[in-house]
Amino acid sequence: MALSIISLIILALVFDFLNGFNDSANSIATIVSTRVLKPSQAVLWAAFFNFIAFLFFGLHVANTIGKGIIDVAIMDPHVIFATLVGACLWDIIAWYLGLPTSSSHALIGGMVGAALMKTGPEALIWKGIIKTVSFIFISPIVGLTFGLIIGTLVYWLFRKASPLDVDHFFRKGQLISAAFYSLGHGGNDAQKTMGIIAGLLFSAGLIGPTFHIPFWVVIACQAAIALGTMFGGWRIVKTMGQKVAKLRPVDGFCAETGAACSLLISTLMGVPVSTTHTITGAIMGVGSLRRLSAVRWGVAGRIVWAWILTIPCAAAMSAFSYLIVP
Repeated sequence: MALSIISLIILALVFDFLNGFNDSANSIATIVSTRVLKPSQAVLWAAFFNFIAFLFFGLHVANTIGKGIIDVAIMDPHVIFATLVGACLWDIIAWYLGLPTSSSHALIGGMVGAALMKTGPEALIWKGIIKTVSFIFISPIVGLTFGLIIGTLVYWLFRKASPLDVDHFFRKGQLISAAFYSLGHGGNDAQKTMGIIAGLLFSAGLIGPTFHIPFWVVIACQAAIALGTMFGGWRIVKTMGQKVAKLRPVDGFCAETGAACSLLISTLMGVPVSTTHTITGAIMGVGSLRRLSAVRWGVAGRIVWAWILTIPCAAAMSAFSYLIVP
């Protein structure tokens, strides 16, 4: 295997690590903000379920990324390098600013920018791009809807229970919901890097004539995202856990369960959605059940703008990287 290919695989795993690092807040924000677990315990809990997610899901999302966004025939080390640089730069900027943006959409933006620089619009697979972009708006709405439905059902079922009993019950229940959400996160997000690495190997003729995801790529990507989750993105935890809406254990349980249901459906459909968008929508849905003013809509609006800017900004950084690196 050429040194350039090995270097790009390492860079892809660095992106996967940053994905876990950036999205760690999504997995642990609710369980930390409700004080069910300490941050150090929460990241270990989330990382474990991130890692074992491949045991529960297929590789539909990896296949979408690998051959459903840009023409796999134009993938080469230069395109992959520019893609990853653009995505990593945007992730770092978003982390520094404390914005819960989507690493998934940063990666897709990076692919689009590099492909446009190499070949032009004909390299883009519009069906996959349109499906992915549409879920920028669909996934938070689905998360919000599930959060509202589950929250309404739980509140009704426990309407006669004392606040102390509800708190005690859902402190334990949130361990399950956080695990469920982390499985969905690992099952959807790690697969995006799998698709990039497999596309690189396929273009170099290293995995045979048929596109597939080698098992060692699956394990490497799950391990990288789990390690990133362990180190955590603490700037974003504060935004997700407390600035969008104040949460109790019962609220955290409903938000995590709602987001996990949305991620499960998306992953089985092969749609590379944003776990950030999904959990934010669910938190808004649960927060608004108490009263609409419980959601800090100004913070939510700032987050939405970050979502909208992610793909074009990552694409621009990727295109610039493609131009300046020979």
